[in-house]
Amino acid sequence: MYKNIVDLHVHTDNSFDGHHSATFLCEKAEFQDLRAVAFTDHCEIDQFKNDNKYEKRVWQSFFEVAKARSAFMGKLLVLNGIELGQPTYDIPKANEIVSRYDYDQILGSVHNFRDGQDFYFMENLTYETASKHLKEYFDEIIEMLHWGNFDVLAHLTYPLRYFYSKSGLSMDLNDYKGQIDRILALTAKQDKALEINTAGLRQPLNKLQPETDIIKRFRELGGRLVTVGSDAHYAEHLARDIDKAYDAALSAGFTEIAFFQRRTPMLMKIEKETV
Repeated sequence: MYKNIVDLHVHTDNSFDGHHSATFLCEKAEFQDLRAVAFTDHCEIDQFKNDNKYEKRVWQSFFEVAKARSAFMGKLLVLNGIELGQPTYDIPKANEIVSRYDYDQILGSVHNFRDGQDFYFMENLTYETASKHLKEYFDEIIEMLHWGNFDVLAHLTYPLRYFYSKSGLSMDLNDYKGQIDRILALTAKQDKALEINTAGLRQPLNKLQPETDIIKRFRELGGRLVTVGSDAHYAEHLARDIDKAYDAALSAGFTEIAFFQRRTPMLMKIEKETV
């Protein structure tokens, strides 16, 4: 068991697939003795212009998290963040959203290809097709890193969740070592954090994203910052398996977890409870 558990990737009901309010989630976080929670509601940049709900959701998320921060001051560190999906598909809009609000933490992620559906909806793929998709996905991550206006690289191996659950495919990441190394080296060079995401442990994949060997490689390539997040969309998933993310961080040689305040990384030592 660890001291100072934090969950830095949590979705409220201001995400299209979220189910609980920031206040309710803070109450649960306080009950669980969490040290900090970061709310990172979805903003899918490529869909922003075609879905007028995003304008309201982005504002409402920031406003409601700010209220929760005030209400729980002194009891729980509440961080105001956002998950920018596909930011390079509309860079002017992404930059506008980033500069509009005083965020603590910005996650960068890719959930789908240009003019395509979320990987969640891809079914019955062949290994060959999935391999092609994964290569294209990693190229999009590299493009996002070249843009660079975010703090945390979220769930690096995201498509693997659905390649496995929807098509029964287990991908050999050694086939993409060059791309992955380039991603990790760019993340390290830009002093961004690599997220250890625990959602895959709640799904048929049953793996951290990324797994420990990639986290170790990140450190070997000069990576300094790792964050942890449950990617919770339900209150019952808050901080789920975060202890396993801490285990992976320690195993990879990291002794601290990063969290961001006003987009500045802070470091918190990983400490186990004494019996």
